[in-house]
Amino acid sequence: MAEELDEQALAFAHQMFDLAREGRADELAAYVDAGLPPDLTNDKGDTLLILAAYHARPGTVAALLERHADPARTNDRGQTALAAGVFRRSAEVVTALLKAGADPDHGSPSAVETAVFFELPEMLELLRRPQPR
Repeated sequence: MAEELDEQALAFAHQMFDLAREGRADELAAYVDAGLPPDLTNDKGDTLLILAAYHARPGTVAALLERHADPARTNDRGQTALAAGVFRRSAEVVTALLKAGADPDHGSPSAVETAVFFELPEMLELLRRPQPR
């Protein structure tokens, strides 16, 4: 019975990560509102927020941030949601994360280092722009 429950729990977690990747913000938000931890992580340390940012899902990023997902969390490789948003060139994701207090210099590589390495001047400019709080 416990093994079956573990398999069910794992399948449910995979479904939640898929919702983040696919940008199904309303469904994911409902689960978080019902008690799903907003900083749930997968086996690589990727949070729901990191996955949503990497897949350029600004609505999902916003929904998770509204539910107190931590923009400073890093995955097992030291990457942040902000660096993922920069890599994907999603100005909406980056702006939402910056407004939530994400630090452009946090992580390894940081969002700034990512923008420099991949020669993304528009992202670097966005990271350096003062953000209203």
